[in-house]
Amino acid sequence: MSNQNSGDMDLEALDQMIEEITVDAYDDDEQLWAFRQAFEDDVLLPADGFVIGEPVSVTAVDYDGNERRGLTVKVRREDDSQYVVGLSEVVLPQSSIGARYIAAYRRWLNLDPYPDKSRKPSRGDKSHKAEGDDIDLSKAIELAVLSVKERTAQCRLLGNDRVITLRASRVGEVVPGSIVTVMPKKQWRYAGHPYLSGEIQSARIDVKALNLMPLRLTDMGMWDPKEEYWGEENEPIDEWAKPIIAYGPRPMLEMEQVLPGEDPDDPFNDPITKSNDLIDAGERTEAKKILRELCKTDLRCLDAHSHLGNFVFKHHPQDAIRHYEVGLRIGELFLGNDFIGVLPWGLTDNRPFLRCMHGYGLCLWRLGRFDEAERIFHRMLWLNPSDNQGIRFLIDDVKSKTAWEDRENE
Repeated sequence: MSNQNSGDMDLEALDQMIEEITVDAYDDDEQLWAFRQAFEDDVLLPADGFVIGEPVSVTAVDYDGNERRGLTVKVRREDDSQYVVGLSEVVLPQSSIGARYIAAYRRWLNLDPYPDKSRKPSRGDKSHKAEGDDIDLSKAIELAVLSVKERTAQCRLLGNDRVITLRASRVGEVVPGSIVTVMPKKQWRYAGHPYLSGEIQSARIDVKALNLMPLRLTDMGMWDPKEEYWGEENEPIDEWAKPIIAYGPRPMLEMEQVLPGEDPDDPFNDPITKSNDLIDAGERTEAKKILRELCKTDLRCLDAHSHLGNFVFKHHPQDAIRHYEVGLRIGELFLGNDFIGVLPWGLTDNRPFLRCMHGYGLCLWRLGRFDEAERIFHRMLWLNPSDNQGIRFLIDDVKSKTAWEDRENE
């Protein structure tokens, strides 16, 4: 149910990998040689990686017989300078076989196999830049959109995580977290940064294709409907609440909140708060810039998606719904299809996901997609039965297919 359980299973898989790599090695020296051979056999080099947040190209893995030093790697920076570091200091793309081998090696060293999972992304984190041979200008290419301005979009190439700036006529119609298919025209570099011009042929929301690191779900005990307030003793129970009460106790969890640039020592000085303060001051352009930077740093910042949706909700629900949906689908991706738990509003890190869900449901309603809106609202009540967002006051109008405008005019 929670990521803690999946984490235990993952450690078991790493132990199995270690056993397979070292099966015929009987001391530390032999086992280090076995790890080196595994990298040589199975990991394709050069490979994009990071050392202390700095993008590098990993060109070789070696072992010189010094057990205290262990495995080392030769890396090359973007300025073509080269140096040698310990293999345990390198981070490779999470989906790669190399990342799994490094995790197994770190576990063999009695280190945390996934130290990057506990590190909060910084808004200063760097990315690998697309190279000239990454794109075939003769055929369409798919890009993951990280951030959108009026005429350009910061994008990531699917498959190798390298970034490039896209210039296209329809770029303003896409949202961070979407996948665009582009027919490229020209590729160039300016001030060391790669650019691509082309025509956007299509855009879709496909969060699985983004290959994001899972959001942690922390087990917070059991939620029991008997401990909730369902109205005065003599009042009838609302229809929406009856199946929730009848189902009985369920696991209560808190979803990890990703907020790049957050200051743990000053919880009221985070980027979302700064953005909201700028909106209140009438500085909407600067407020939106902060939200775009959050998405560019980490698409799992669900609050950035919900607040970008809020920017256009009033006048353009057809645009707002795409922002909300990206945040919703990213959160759903890590819940799984069989999730039956509760994500209470009272656990504050659950709020970004619930805000995305709320905005998405309201947009469905405004756009006349009543059946979909009803399903979303029912799901929200199951996830957060205390209903801090007031869904119980809306769901009857959605069921009766009352138009949004009619309700607003009541």
